[in-house]
Amino acid sequence: MRLEDYLEENLRYSILLSYIYEGVYDPSIFKAIFLAGGPGSGKSFVAKQTTGGHGLKLINSDTLFEKMAKEAGISLKNMSDNPKTSMLMRNAIRDKAKKLTNKQLEGYVKGRLGVVIDGTGRAYPKIESQRKRLESLGYDTYMVFVNTTLDVALERNAKRERNVEPEFVEKAWKDVQSNMGKFQNLFGNNKFTIIDNSVYTDDKTIFNMTWKEVMKFTRKPLENKIAKEWVRKALENKKK
Repeated sequence: MRLEDYLEENLRYSILLSYIYEGVYDPSIFKAIFLAGGPGSGKSFVAKQTTGGHGLKLINSDTLFEKMAKEAGISLKNMSDNPKTSMLMRNAIRDKAKKLTNKQLEGYVKGRLGVVIDGTGRAYPKIESQRKRLESLGYDTYMVFVNTTLDVALERNAKRERNVEPEFVEKAWKDVQSNMGKFQNLFGNNKFTIIDNSVYTDDKTIFNMTWKEVMKFTRKPLENKIAKEWVRKALENKKK
């Protein structure tokens, strides 16, 4: 069985289990957290430090893309310079990974489970559209914005197992920076947190503070009227 087939089958199974064991009893039901930050910002690390342990389902197409690329024998280091890597092949694998993670997201959303959507935040309209759709389904939303200096982003990108061209990092960094204020206005001050991840440190104070803020958000009673009605009906159906 190919890796992508195995992952797709495993995805369906994990979503089914989520429906059976969580659903309306999920403590983070109807909660969606968006992560924003460019390449080299350390979003994956920050995600573990700030959103782990809250019962949220992480949505990240990069993880799946890396697994599928390795299976295809594509080096993840300096991908654009690798003679064995064609742009066509790389894009095809990336598209497949995105489709699978979109299925994953839709599965979790169908059960109204809590999710963390890990993206760069380069395209403001995309985040705005995703947030609007989730809120129309009843979700309360929050954003964690991971910030770094451009120099740090470039340095980290160069050291990553899967890196991209410095020009892309700089362009992405500028795009994300230009969207910071827009995101803050979109989510509101009380549902928007900025983490400066420019310096490696053993001091976890800022992460712990954000983790507590995320916990407050996920454990807070639902605000969206659509969600409240959905839960009420779901509980009634379970009594029948």
